[in-house]
Amino acid sequence: MKKRIFHIFLLSALLSPSAYGKPNGASEGNDYPTLLMPDTLVEMDRVQITAIKQGLSLKREAVSASVLTSNTIETGGVNALKDAARFAPNFFAPDYGSRMTSSIYVRGLGTRIEQPVVGLNIDNVPVADKNMYDIDLADIERVEIMRGAQSTLYGRNTMCGVINIYTASPMTYQGTRLRAEYGSRNAYRVSASTYHRIEEKFGVSVSGQFAHCDGYFRNLYDDSLCDKENSGSARAKFQYRNGALSIDNTLSFSAVRQGGYPYASIATGRIDYNDEASYRRAGVSEGLTVKYDMPKVTLSSITSYQYLDDKMIMDQDFLPASYFTLSQHKRQHDITQELVFRSAKSDRYTWTAGVFGFYKSQYMNAPVIFKRDGIRQLILDNINANSPYDGEYRWGDADGNDGDSFLLGDLFTTRNGGAAIYHESALQTGRWRFSLGLRIDYEAAQMRYRNNVDTKYTAFPSNGAAPTTAHVYIDDTGVLTKTFVEWLPKLTISVDLDGNKRNMLYLSAAKGYKAGGFNTQMFSEVLQQRLKQEMGVWITPGNLDDVVAYKPERSWNFETGGHFATNDTLFEADVALFYIICLDQQLTVFPEGQTTGRMMTNAGRTRSVGAEASFRYRPHRSLELMLAYGYTNAAFTRFRSGLNDYRGKRVPYAPEHTLSAQATYTVALTTDWRMIFGLDYNGAGRIWWNEANDASQPFYSLLNGSITFKSGRYGVALRVRNILGTKYDIFYFESMGNRFVQRGRPTSFGIKASIDI
Repeated sequence: MKKRIFHIFLLSALLSPSAYGKPNGASEGNDYPTLLMPDTLVEMDRVQITAIKQGLSLKREAVSASVLTSNTIETGGVNALKDAARFAPNFFAPDYGSRMTSSIYVRGLGTRIEQPVVGLNIDNVPVADKNMYDIDLADIERVEIMRGAQSTLYGRNTMCGVINIYTASPMTYQGTRLRAEYGSRNAYRVSASTYHRIEEKFGVSVSGQFAHCDGYFRNLYDDSLCDKENSGSARAKFQYRNGALSIDNTLSFSAVRQGGYPYASIATGRIDYNDEASYRRAGVSEGLTVKYDMPKVTLSSITSYQYLDDKMIMDQDFLPASYFTLSQHKRQHDITQELVFRSAKSDRYTWTAGVFGFYKSQYMNAPVIFKRDGIRQLILDNINANSPYDGEYRWGDADGNDGDSFLLGDLFTTRNGGAAIYHESALQTGRWRFSLGLRIDYEAAQMRYRNNVDTKYTAFPSNGAAPTTAHVYIDDTGVLTKTFVEWLPKLTISVDLDGNKRNMLYLSAAKGYKAGGFNTQMFSEVLQQRLKQEMGVWITPGNLDDVVAYKPERSWNFETGGHFATNDTLFEADVALFYIICLDQQLTVFPEGQTTGRMMTNAGRTRSVGAEASFRYRPHRSLELMLAYGYTNAAFTRFRSGLNDYRGKRVPYAPEHTLSAQATYTVALTTDWRMIFGLDYNGAGRIWWNEANDASQPFYSLLNGSITFKSGRYGVALRVRNILGTKYDIFYFESMGNRFVQRGRPTSFGIKASIDI
């Protein structure tokens, strides 16, 4: 494997896709291609300075980061965060399940459900729910992917990093953009946007897009494409600039309708399930940012309201048999308010301070419907085998009515609120810079639940006596509460090696934090156990809080690295080494036995150690090369689950290696037209699929290519993904003793046309 990785590492340095920007020294109006390496920010003529909590150039900060500009996104075929992930080392966002599944793994940490390890901000406004992470990207000016704990400035759920997305500004760009693309599987996407600076102080923009895809995977039960998708979004932005005052308001809407969960049984190799599986989502976000520059302090206020309405329907057994289905409908309101105070730029001492508050209200209806096979195998077989009753239980009445299905009802109303205060100071003395920060984070969570079942069963005595029908009605209600208080310190030390701020070394130590919560999907399991008790099977009652609640996850992150560049910036490099100690790491597991849902549990302790490096080289004006590599060794140091001791086992779902290489070569066809060849290589693995480490995906490689024709306002791009037709698994899980995988997408082609008016 090491030899294979080494060969790929060398070969991919010659490979490609594209990220284009304006090279240093390019004159105004020229449009030369240049490849963006992950830790490079090209300061283009139309880029607005919008960062509030850190400087514009992350290469001058003590942080490992990847930055993509609008040209990188446009020409690289990046339509979602999962596409952007391939530009960042040790950053893995697998594309599986549905758009509700927004799993991100960074440096060995991550989770499939509930709280994320990476925060997402769009135009400085935090995205409140992970279900909204998988969104379409349109007219994006730049994307910043910062790795490592960012909890001191950004708070909860940023223990492995932050993604900042900045959309295009009508104050720095005017005109109309039209985009259209078409590809394999009848996939098409159209978008239009217009930007106008109505007067010197006021600008407005409106954009919208729609996308469709027939799907890649076929459910053989009914011969349908199970991952068909339609999605759309719209955004209106208003900006005002008047001296020291700036006001930004963005209103956005997004919607998605899709099939999902193309999970194939490993035993049969088939996607073959009989019940509906789908996901639909609608979301609204309103964000207002007001910034005022005073002589010594800049004050920024960030206010947001977000609404999420989504519904997941899932055939939970993923088999042609009728076991059980889940329908989860959620409506959620989120309000956030943050005040950020930042000192004026100084050569010696700077500081950032702030207060933050949020409130979340969520209503969820998540009934589980047990069907014929589930009733027989998961309930009746167990009861008949363990009950002291001398006879047989059957579902429904004596005539068999109402025996094919029944409903386990789960209703939840959750309210979360929290507040935080933070401060970070930085002192510059000569070439040395010292920074110290602290955040105090408080959160309270309350969940009201109602679980109910209304069904009947019949006892048939073995002596032939008349059967007896019993009516079972359970209606449990209650309230669970949790409070969390965290101290989140951070220390960084950096040194400028040559005085021009192009070469620096840094050292950092920071605490990360991910909030605890409640396992809503486990309530159906609790209700199922209550039902068995009602039927005479003795089950030792457990503590409800132990089953449905999970603890916060905490980490200590230690990192050292550096940013390097030649004076002409023809060569740039960024390296980092890290060591992470994680306490109570949150893991998504399927409980042992014949169960109906997923749950979050806490591993005792894990550690993650690794390295990452990014390189960009421009040997010729027409050629750009980029290479990014990440290595992570994440393992349990203390974790017992039942009778199993997983100490020394690798943490599942986080790849050991990530590798990407890009190269672009530009050929001038005429004075107006040029042709850009691109190749793009990405690799990831080994990925362990479970805590026992008895199933895994070996390192796999994907090769993509593009040819782009550009002339001023017009452009045409031809793209192909997974040129070699690599077969690989992107997701794996076990349920009810069965094993399932989702395969990676096959080879696909596409063409895109663009016009800027």
